[in-house]
Amino acid sequence: MLRLVRALARFDMVATLGLALLLLAGVASARANDKVAVGMLRFVSSGPLFLAMERGYFRDQGIDIEPKFFEAAQPIAVAVVSGDIDYGATAFTGGFFNLAGAGQLKIIAAQSKEAKGYEGNAILVSNAAWDKGFRALKDFGGKSLGISQVGSSFHYQIGQLARVAGFDLKTVTLRPLQSLPNMVAALKGNQVDAIIIAPHLAKPLVNANEAHLLGWYSDYDEYQFGGLFTATKTAKDRRELTQRFVRAYQKGAADYADAFMKKDAAGARVFDAASDAAAKIITKYVYPAEAEDKGVALVKASAFPADAQARLDVSDIYNQIAWMKAEKLVDAKVDPATTLDLEFVDGHFNLPK
Repeated sequence: MLRLVRALARFDMVATLGLALLLLAGVASARANDKVAVGMLRFVSSGPLFLAMERGYFRDQGIDIEPKFFEAAQPIAVAVVSGDIDYGATAFTGGFFNLAGAGQLKIIAAQSKEAKGYEGNAILVSNAAWDKGFRALKDFGGKSLGISQVGSSFHYQIGQLARVAGFDLKTVTLRPLQSLPNMVAALKGNQVDAIIIAPHLAKPLVNANEAHLLGWYSDYDEYQFGGLFTATKTAKDRRELTQRFVRAYQKGAADYADAFMKKDAAGARVFDAASDAAAKIITKYVYPAEAEDKGVALVKASAFPADAQARLDVSDIYNQIAWMKAEKLVDAKVDPATTLDLEFVDGHFNLPK
């Protein structure tokens, strides 16, 4: 009997220990995923993020994503600095570079870019301005351009178009409208003569005869349009988490490039089953009100180019900061090197000497 009691006691201890281990494993499992808030726009250029979220790449890295959607680029940078979100992916702005130059933000990977042979931002002219003869870049002098904010990517782009086409930027009236919907409304209402805007917003306006397409920015110039970034404190103190985040993001970037960046021998873009599969995912975020087949076609037609490894064109970022300094949009003391943390992605190109 005593032997039986001892055996039962041992069994009870083993069972209790086993239960405790199971409970601890459950707790560890429950704690495994880090909660991360990410700021983005409902743009096709956010496609690498959408693909990484939907295909489980962040989850595979032990990260649960909470997407936060914004109406303009600059507020995303502010939200990262304030701690409202952990990471952001959008276009660079003067305000962004000022925050990064002050040591508050770090660019850690590439987002989209403007590149020859791919449609990027569209240059649109209002119907009223078109009827009055606004038909070419050289006609920008004396006209008004709706932008989101002073120092925005649109501000930078009109500056580069002025350089390329030879008109004086000082003769263009810039009207900050704070958001992309406001820019679209102002153009439709003939309150501004022109806007520069993403293709997924531009094409419906042109197709509805509510604006005229003057051209694509990439017809005239190339540049590193946007990036993935985080607070300097996060890059430093949560480095292992950021490494995992970037790994997942890179997988999304690779899928995005495979889906939308292929060309045939003649240089024409090629779409296949991988393109359709990726476009269906992106449509859910960018064209939620459209029928799926229409959304897929719009995504494929509006896909900005992006590097498959999310590598940055570093020299171009230096050039952007230099131009913004000259325009007094970025503090003269900002050192471009301090805006970057290049250790999360291998192989960034065009590194300054």
